[in-house]
Amino acid sequence: MINRDKENYDRAVEIADGVFWVGFNDTQEGLHCNPYLIIDGEEAVVIDGGSRPDFPTVMTKILQTGITPKSICALIYQHYDPDLCGSVSNYEDIIDRDDLKIISKEENSMFIRHYSLSSKIVSVETLGYNFAFASGRKLAFYSTPYAHLGGSFVTFDSKSGVMFSSDLFGSYGSKWQLFLEIKKECRICENYDKCPLNEDYCHVREILKFHKMMMPCERSLIHALETMATIPFTKIAPQHGSCIFNTEDIVFMFNKLVKLKKVGIDGILDDRPYGELGNINPLLERFRSNE
Repeated sequence: MINRDKENYDRAVEIADGVFWVGFNDTQEGLHCNPYLIIDGEEAVVIDGGSRPDFPTVMTKILQTGITPKSICALIYQHYDPDLCGSVSNYEDIIDRDDLKIISKEENSMFIRHYSLSSKIVSVETLGYNFAFASGRKLAFYSTPYAHLGGSFVTFDSKSGVMFSSDLFGSYGSKWQLFLEIKKECRICENYDKCPLNEDYCHVREILKFHKMMMPCERSLIHALETMATIPFTKIAPQHGSCIFNTEDIVFMFNKLVKLKKVGIDGILDDRPYGELGNINPLLERFRSNE
């Protein structure tokens, strides 16, 4: 049982059996990035390893767990943003093993290769959407396209019950905490823009705001949530924001996100039906007038 009362964000935090948060609590930034480390026997895997500027902090925390860099056999990247992949070459240098694998979806490989100098990039498709440690412990990969990038996916560790959800269930905000706990009053709140408790910060509001900003549209978000609902996870560990381990909080946020409106381009187009989109008459008329 992990004791959350003894969290020290200056050190690696074991959030589940063999699963460590090795992120950076940057009090000056609102976007908190969460690299994770899974240790299984003599092997280790890093998920969404972090940016290049954060690498010294992340690697220091990895070493605090007691493993050596050469124990890391794979780097998993759930999409190709630089806040995940920027430090790939740093990992390659310090791990220094010829068989180090970078695991991602095929759509991401063309971008990740611009970060990597030496490792073999292996697609989750080639692996059959599974990665197995020597012990038999397995990680399963589930595609969540356009949530927020075309090659996005989530990773499920069946031993710990943790689903590493990438940007999904993430948030942007100044008052960060590693584990999210939603107050009962927040579950019945009808206006997250004006807190009835007069608190100046709302975690639920920031999660919803983040998804409106980062997800392309309502359909891609809903599709991802439907996929995640089929996974037998018990804990959510996002790449940004806070981990969600309380069952009531997980169900609550699923319900909030699946009903979220004005997501991405849908917020810009508002309620325009698809049938009204695609009007290029101004272009055609301009070219005709020049004939």
